[in-house]
Amino acid sequence: MSSHREAPSISQDPVADNTDLYAFVSPDNSSTVTVIANYIPLEGPDGGPNFYSFDDDVLYEIHIDNNGDGQSDITSQFKFESTLRNPKTFLYNTGPIDSLDSPNWNLRQFYSVTRVTGHGATLLGQGLASPPVNVGVRSTPDYAGLASAAIHGLPGGIRVFAGQRREGFYVDLGSIFDLGALRPFQELHLIPLPSALGVDATNALNVHSIAIQIPKSQLTRDGSGATDPASAASVIGVWASASRQRVDIRHDEAEETKAGPWVQVSRLGHPLINEVIIPLGRKDYWNSVKPDDDAEFVPNYAHPELAGLLPVLYPDVFPNLAAYSKDRVDLEAILLTGIPSGIIPGFQNFTGTTPADMLRLNMAIAPSSDPNRNGILGGDLAGYPNGRRVFDDCVTIEVRAIAGVTIPLVDPSFTADGAAGLVSDYTDAQFSSNAVPGPDRYISAFPYLGTPLSGFDVPS
Repeated sequence: MSSHREAPSISQDPVADNTDLYAFVSPDNSSTVTVIANYIPLEGPDGGPNFYSFDDDVLYEIHIDNNGDGQSDITSQFKFESTLRNPKTFLYNTGPIDSLDSPNWNLRQFYSVTRVTGHGATLLGQGLASPPVNVGVRSTPDYAGLASAAIHGLPGGIRVFAGQRREGFYVDLGSIFDLGALRPFQELHLIPLPSALGVDATNALNVHSIAIQIPKSQLTRDGSGATDPASAASVIGVWASASRQRVDIRHDEAEETKAGPWVQVSRLGHPLINEVIIPLGRKDYWNSVKPDDDAEFVPNYAHPELAGLLPVLYPDVFPNLAAYSKDRVDLEAILLTGIPSGIIPGFQNFTGTTPADMLRLNMAIAPSSDPNRNGILGGDLAGYPNGRRVFDDCVTIEVRAIAGVTIPLVDPSFTADGAAGLVSDYTDAQFSSNAVPGPDRYISAFPYLGTPLSGFDVPS
């Protein structure tokens, strides 16, 4: 999955596990940027009686770097507080929940939003209600209405939402982690099987999302509206993190005391980095450091393990990739510094020479009127790796890049293998066109991820 259970320690702490991060110019309000940070992997919709929620003891953060040094210039902090109406019942709700203040809703959650810059911290909102989870047809009969009521306006034209949504990321999880098999090409695999379409392992799952929509002028280094695609000021770097306090003391009767500074336990910029690029022995460490320390991981990008495995797993399919021994400067550019101008006509999202795992978004690139979920590889400059939209097929994009499709952009002497431009897990075969899948999985307005599946109606 994009970053689900990607490191040993965080796999044991799902409420603090960054799963996916999205950053894009809002298609229904192009003067703003939307950032969505997802947490809690593999949420089954029927996860009662203790349904999924954010953790009151975790500091959730969304970071913006607007000067290219890999450090946060604007941080949005989210802190949650749960309240229990009736501790004497085992029920999450004692009747239908028809509003965010329904007396039938027993275990509610509220949150605060604080903006931190070099000038200090500003509380933007507190006591903001999260919606309930989508329990089922009797408990949450109008879930879309509850979710809509949980979209809150903040000073400066900012909007926020924090709650359960439909999982937007799609991948053939079972096949990929079975020796890198891609079902449509598995007859060519080292251990061949008949070809088949990809299986979307996340189709029946939910996730918890923190979404924030911010005017561009509040994100640029110079306060401009980011109108020039060639300007460095139009490009931002984005990542998300989760932190816990250093000390956790457990007392009798399940009471706990938290103390000490916040310690980062998870982070996420580009999808699939800690999952696939960082080796197992360094995954926990990678989660603990900030993006401006990523120079030490450059060798993992320059010679990714999967690029060496593809010719082994698929004999005779990737002869050119097998013979390529140079540093993968194409991947270093795409994933660590951004793409400089002159490589792709009319495009750049370069943030400078500091290598850092961040989604890089050129905010001056307008949303596409005809989006392609293969992003820049599909000729759509508004898609991944220019930020990341909720429907972008980042598995196909990144696997094709690792397979060599992007090498000729920086090394014209290399010819990509024919299979490199076709390789994919083909979970997107479920969608009827190459554009935006939905409407159930995605919606056209904030917070863009669709209504979560209900526990009552979970697919069998």
